[in-house]
Amino acid sequence: MAVDTQKATKVAIVTGASSGMGREFARQLAKSDEVEEIWLIARRRERLEELARELPCATKIMCEDLTSASDMDHIAAELSKQKPNVTYLVSAAGFGKFGTWDTIPVQDNDAMIDLNCKAMVHITTIVLPYMRRGSHVLEIVSCSAFTPLPHLNVYAASKAFMQSYVRALRWEVRGRGVCVTAVCPGWVKTEFMQTAEKTGHDVRHYLGAQKPQTVVRRSLLANKCHFAIATCGIGAFVLRILGKFIPHCITMAGWAGVRRL
Repeated sequence: MAVDTQKATKVAIVTGASSGMGREFARQLAKSDEVEEIWLIARRRERLEELARELPCATKIMCEDLTSASDMDHIAAELSKQKPNVTYLVSAAGFGKFGTWDTIPVQDNDAMIDLNCKAMVHITTIVLPYMRRGSHVLEIVSCSAFTPLPHLNVYAASKAFMQSYVRALRWEVRGRGVCVTAVCPGWVKTEFMQTAEKTGHDVRHYLGAQKPQTVVRRSLLANKCHFAIATCGIGAFVLRILGKFIPHCITMAGWAGVRRL
């Protein structure tokens, strides 16, 4: 149910704002005339404070763990109290880990599912009532959503869930004039790579890795053009097409070869 936000402050809400794609989205949205204030949501307060100091617009720092029910309740309460006009929701919080079924601890698999899937749905559901016609939702997915990926199994499966959710959500909100896009890039030069390198994986080269500035700029443009999917690069676009027509056993074999190039 929509909330009356006719005279409210125009707010962008960015999760995962302490690093990577989330941080870059905050930087670029801070320059938009559609945004008067940005709510920066992540767990690392010092990172959020550092980012807030460099942004040219008002900010609200919310040091929250999106996998915590009480922290989600706090965000919902703040929305109910402020009743902002949310012009952008960017769900950039995410977690991935390389490995196989017997090398990734079960708690890490649970964490990927909780953050990538459950938290993304939760934050979207509580924010949508505060969005009006012309608002934008960008869910940061991955081109790994297009095919199963051994050694990145749970992460890729969580991203497939996200892509399916976003596609259906677009239909559910189309009458409200809210544009929803799944951002599905390939490798992006963020801390995700640094974290992955600590897990003992065997990816040797990040082929076609893009700068976060490029991916964010292209995804914002794709969303304004009402694209359902923003691949933001040639490699991810090719994988999207291959995933539609080529059996998964072949794409998985190709992925196994790419990891060793």
